[in-house]
Amino acid sequence: MLFAAAARLIAAEAQRYGLIAPSFRSPPRIVGVDRTVRRHEHGGVVAVVVRHRPFVAVIADMIEGVVVVNRLVAPEADQVRTGLWAMAEMADLLTGDVPLDHAPRVA
Repeated sequence: MLFAAAARLIAAEAQRYGLIAPSFRSPPRIVGVDRTVRRHEHGGVVAVVVRHRPFVAVIADMIEGVVVVNRLVAPEADQVRTGLWAMAEMADLLTGDVPLDHAPRVA
C-alpha cells in the first residue's frame, strides 16, 4: 500500500513539473536487478524491488526513474530530483509513515 501511495505522489509531482509521469510497478520482470526502466512513445514504466529493501532506496529508484523516462540532463535533472526529494520528505515517504488518504489520486 505504501508503494502505491508513493507512486501516486511522485507521479503527481512529476506532472506538476510538466513532465511525463511514468507508471510504477513492482517487482521488475528481470530477476536480480533492483530497478528497470522501459520507455515508450508516451511515457514509460519504472519497476522496482520493494521487498527486503529500505523504503528510501525504493523512493530513490522511483525518482531516478522519472528522470530517466523524461531523458532529463543537468541542470533540469538536478532541479527535478531536488523537488521530488523535498516532496517525498514533506509527505513522510522517507520514514514510511505516509497516511494512505494523504496521497492524491492520479489517473
